[in-house]
Amino acid sequence: MKIRGAFTAIVTPFNRAGEVDYERFGQLLEAQVAAGMDGVVPVGTTGESPTLSVAEHRQVIEFAVEQIAGRALVIAGTGGNATAEALELTRHAQTAGADACLQVTPYYNKPSQAGLIQHFTAIADVGLPVVLYNIPGRTGCALTVETVQALSRHPAVVAIKEAGGDVDRVSAYIAAGCELDIVSGDDSLTLPMMAVGGVGVISVAANVVPGAVRDMVHAALDGRWAEAQSLHQQWYRLFRDLFLDTNPIPVKAALAMMGQIEAHYRLPLCELSDAHQRQLRATMKQVALLDG
Repeated sequence: MKIRGAFTAIVTPFNRAGEVDYERFGQLLEAQVAAGMDGVVPVGTTGESPTLSVAEHRQVIEFAVEQIAGRALVIAGTGGNATAEALELTRHAQTAGADACLQVTPYYNKPSQAGLIQHFTAIADVGLPVVLYNIPGRTGCALTVETVQALSRHPAVVAIKEAGGDVDRVSAYIAAGCELDIVSGDDSLTLPMMAVGGVGVISVAANVVPGAVRDMVHAALDGRWAEAQSLHQQWYRLFRDLFLDTNPIPVKAALAMMGQIEAHYRLPLCELSDAHQRQLRATMKQVALLDG
């Protein structure tokens, strides 16, 4: 399997009662398909996976697979900081019909690199294609290049989502001979990473502007670098301000401003501050997502 192109780390909308709003979720998924996105990633960090129950986690993945119905890839977030839990979620996603799974490094318990290799190997042995997810700023646990190189030898490990904020990591993976598709986990670094060998993005901003993200990524994949650079500059302010606060707080606020969801979160995440609301709204007006 190739993980190339533009994928959306889709939000999980909640209603006023705090339940998953499946009607809005279905509408968001349809918007992604209509925009020509290559795939969606439900129940990742952006999908507020830490606050979903196991039953909700399973149901969100099942719903996404059924709604997408083969029109794009579904890469299910099934990571965890306990290997047994990640295995359970991954086996369920495989049964539900997901195309691949996203596996974050185990957070909080901070395993050694040897432990990481055993953890990801056990999950890859399930047989569902694995996208590794390196985001040490959130997990406190980083994958070394050598560990990624070792894991890349497993036939089910097909890609890595790199969200460490370091473009050099792409070059390091390639230089080490890691035969993986490398995708950005930071919208503002997508184009720089693609310039040195990355092949796409798992995007937060694509919740809001899926068509623009898709066009930028595919322009780069096709070698239309001037077009890709123009789109990067056009949307850079939005890419930046969707991280004014902890993801997914700003992106859900942006979607609410556009009338696509209600801005509800589960504690400990809470509403965007008034100051950040004003800044995000101003940026969205500047890029013509809201009326001036």
